[in-house]
Formats: sequence, C-alpha cells, structure tokens
Amino acid sequence: MKELLIQAAKRTGLIDAERLTEFLKANSEGKSRLDELLLGCPYFTEAAVLKLFAAALGWEFLEDISAKAVPAEFIESIPASYAQQHYLIGVRTKADDKELTVVLSKPLDSDVLDNVSKMTGMPVRPAVSSRAAITAAIDVAYEQKTTVIEEVAEELDSQNIDQLIDEVGTSDDLLDVVNRPPVIRLVNDILFRALQLRASDIHVHPYEAKIQIRYRIDGILYDVLSLNRNVLPLVISRIKVMAAMDIAERRMPQDGRCSVRLGEREIDLRISTVPTSFGERSVLRLLDKSTGLFKLDELGLWEGDLKKFDSLLGRSHGVIFVTGPTGSGKSTTLYACLNRINSAEKNVITIEDPIEYQLEGISQIQVASKKGMTFVTSLRHVLRQDPDVIMVGEVRDVETARMAIQSSLTGHLVFSTLHTNDSAGAVSRLLDLGVEPYLASSSLIAIIAQRLVRKVCPDCKEQHEPKPHELRELGVGDVGERNGGRFFVGKGCDKCFQTGYRGRTGVYELMMVNEEIQEMIYKKETAGAIKKAAINAGLQTLRMDGARKVLAGVTTIAEVLRVTQADVI
Repeated sequence: MKELLIQAAKRTGLIDAERLTEFLKANSEGKSRLDELLLGCPYFTEAAVLKLFAAALGWEFLEDISAKAVPAEFIESIPASYAQQHYLIGVRTKADDKELTVVLSKPLDSDVLDNVSKMTGMPVRPAVSSRAAITAAIDVAYEQKTTVIEEVAEELDSQNIDQLIDEVGTSDDLLDVVNRPPVIRLVNDILFRALQLRASDIHVHPYEAKIQIRYRIDGILYDVLSLNRNVLPLVISRIKVMAAMDIAERRMPQDGRCSVRLGEREIDLRISTVPTSFGERSVLRLLDKSTGLFKLDELGLWEGDLKKFDSLLGRSHGVIFVTGPTGSGKSTTLYACLNRINSAEKNVITIEDPIEYQLEGISQIQVASKKGMTFVTSLRHVLRQDPDVIMVGEVRDVETARMAIQSSLTGHLVFSTLHTNDSAGAVSRLLDLGVEPYLASSSLIAIIAQRLVRKVCPDCKEQHEPKPHELRELGVGDVGERNGGRFFVGKGCDKCFQTGYRGRTGVYELMMVNEEIQEMIYKKETAGAIKKAAINAGLQTLRMDGARKVLAGVTTIAEVLRVTQADVI
C-alpha cells in the first residue's frame, strides 16, 4: 500500500513524493493504520491525502455529496449514529444503479463496507470524501427521513404502560432513534417534526379523551397530532427527565431546560409543566443555536428608519426603549443592536432573565430573584463595572426604571424593553410607574415599537385583488394609485404548511425624542398628543409601516390588520 501511494504521489503530484517517503520511513514502527497516520500528518491536507488514496486505489473522490443522492434503503437500514460514528454515507450515482456507493472518510475502513453491505443487502463499491462533506450529507439526509410518530404512538398504546415507565431514559441525538424505547422515539419525533416545520413552541395539551400536540409556527398555533390519553404520563415523564425535573412531583408547576442535538445542530429547550384538571400540561420553547443572530439590517426596518436607528447606536448616553407585547421580537432587536455595537472599544454588559443567546465579547448576567439578584441589584453592581453600554432585559417596576434612567444620565447608553402597545404609550407607562417627568424627558432618546408579521410564502405567492374596505382599514387609498395594485397572498403549499406564509419580519414605529417631545414629556402631555407631534415630525406608525410592507409584496393586508391597531390621533 505504501508503494502504491508513493507511485501515485509521483504520478499525480498531489503530495510531494519525497516528503511522503520520508514521513512513512520515520513512522514505519507506528501501530496506527496507514490512512489514519496520513490523515493525522501535519504536512498534508485531508483533501490531498484522500485524493492520493483515490488515485492509488482507482476510487472516486467526491468534493460534495448531495443528500438527494442518498437512497431511502440506506437511511432505513443504517442508523444515523453508525453513519456519524464512522463518517460514512451511501449514495446512488445513477437511478438504475444496482450497486451502492459508500463514501468513506477513512479509505482503509474495510470492515464498515462489509457491515453496510450486510445491513442494506446491497453490493457496495467504495469512494472517498472529506469528513465535513460526509457530515453535512448525513445531517440533511436523515433530517429528510419521514417521521414515524403515528407508528410509535400505536406501538406505545399496545404495550404495558407500567413496564415502559422504567425505560424513560436519556437520549442525546434526535436522529438516533434506533433501538430506543418507544416513548423516547415518540418524543424525539415530536421534537424532530417541530424543527422541520420551524416551530418555536411545542404544546402538549391534555384533554378528557386525548392529548393534543400543537406547534406554534410563525406565531400561530396549529394542531398537529392527537395521541391516546393513556400515554400522557409517559410523554410528560420523558420530557421531565430531559429537563432534569422531578418526575414524581405532579401537583406543582415545574420549569427546566436542556439541550438536544439534531445531527450537528444544537437546540436549546426551555420546558414548563403545570398541573391541569386532565393531567399535566407541558410547553417546550425551542431555541435553535445554529440559526445565529439577526443583524440589524435583517430585521425588516425600512431604509430611512434603519439609518436613524443606526445613528442612535453611536450615542454615548441616553435610553432607548423597545416596546411591544410578549413574542413581538423585542429581544431579537436588542441582540441585533448589541451585535452592531459590540467592539473592543466598548464595555457592553447585559442583565437578562433568562439569557437567550450567548454574545461573543459581551458580559451577560442572569437574574436570580430567589438569591436576591434582581434587575435593580444587578444594575447597581453593573454600574461599578465601568460599562459603556448596558442592556436591561425588562423594566418591570419604578426602581428599575429610575436606575436605568439615572445610569443614562451618568454617561451610559442603556437599552431596555417595556410592555406597551405603541411608542408614545411607553412614555405614559414610565410616568405611571412613578418616574419623574424631568428624568424621563432628559434621558429618553428614542422609543421603538414593533410587531411581527408573517411573510408571504415565496413558493406559492400569487397576485391578489384586495377589497375596498381592506384598503380603507390599511389606509392606503385607491388601489390604482398604489404600486399598480400589486398585492400578494400565498395560496398554500407543502413548504409553508398550507398556510401561505413562511418566515416572519418586523413592522416598526421609531419615535425619535426631539426637543418638542421632550417638552411634552416634561409637561405630562397625553400619549395621543405626543404621538400626533411625532407623526408631524415624520413618525411612521406600525400600521403605516405595515402598509409599506404590504405594497412591497412582503406580507398581506390581513396580517398587518391582525397585529396592528388603527391609527386614531
């Protein structure tokens, strides 16, 4: 084999033949297998070594592997864990090919070739590719496999529930379901299907005669699956085991968290259980770490608003509030702001409850109320850490509000959130909490209100003629005067779960606090009067921004009317 490799090196020039000869002589006494020895050699790249083996053995080297080329027989016969452990994948290069091409990352791994042939019952031929290419193909191919929730549920129903209670153990990878107890396979498949459908939450809702599994997709709940009422204790126990909760405690609410893997993707789960009249109900919040954070220009801010908002991030002091109801994307906006600011020149500290995403180069503090680590006490200590920028997860009381505002007055840029309907309402909320008007007027530099709207699915998008009353409600006037009357809706397809929508974007209302508005805050003017002054100064309300996005074909009239209120000034 060594001679074959040296000859191939001389023939192809893939690797320096003299260096290869010297390396092989120097390591002739080693016990490592030849392919492992060369792949671990610092002189040669993985691709060069694999290409050399391919040239010496007359095999094919694949730069990329398409998941579509992986046949169903391979996915059904070979467990994901086996493919991941040995870095191998089976592909069929032609539709009528009787042989299975097994792509390896270690060319001399002959045992696994025999095993794959036995498990699939097919003749095999070897090929080689990099670990990265094989891993990517494994993840996509096994994610595309059909879920077997209904089959597993039937299997559970037919088994003795008491025996299965003992089988509620732990499982790391959602793709690894071979030889797992039925309850683990069932919960894994529920999680797996939720990730396939881009769900943000899973609800396990017990009724008198059934369990309803519901997914929240793009902010809307959908009934996905009904299970037999008898399996509720098993499903809840499995969920509790995953989150390290007490499975014996069924009369008190519990919270927990854990991480699961889907191939190479890491998914954080935040889990809550509460007792109801028909048994325990559980909600799982899914946070996919692999999706990464949004950048400021990916949030959906209109170009003019984006420039204004971007200019605020360069300020040295002041308070910027992001407002909106729960689930309106406030945290995402704050993280995008911090990501934009984050630099070696500034000391950025956040106080959160809980920390949703880890930000590189930023110090993040978790609130722990039971230990006395509240927003107020944390903020007091953070001010001694010489911060430039502070993010306070939420202003819930007058103490936190006052501390945040005082922090801005002493030369810090402060970000925080408030639960109010619009930007002007945030001023009234602060004053109602007990913040003095002179403090609010001198510290506030901007308030941004936001909502999330679903985007029209690009795969089933079609032109639509809106009704006159819809246009009136939206406030866009005559259809002939607006964008040539080009409004769009999605008719529904497999990719968007037959909803006509896929993905979400934000609609925003950015109120810059100018001198006039500062004066109005100081005089305790009403939210309506402040909003009117802001509109006169160029404010685009939530509904106005929604109308812009409807006319741009991003979303639909129905979506904007669903999440925004009419502008009554």
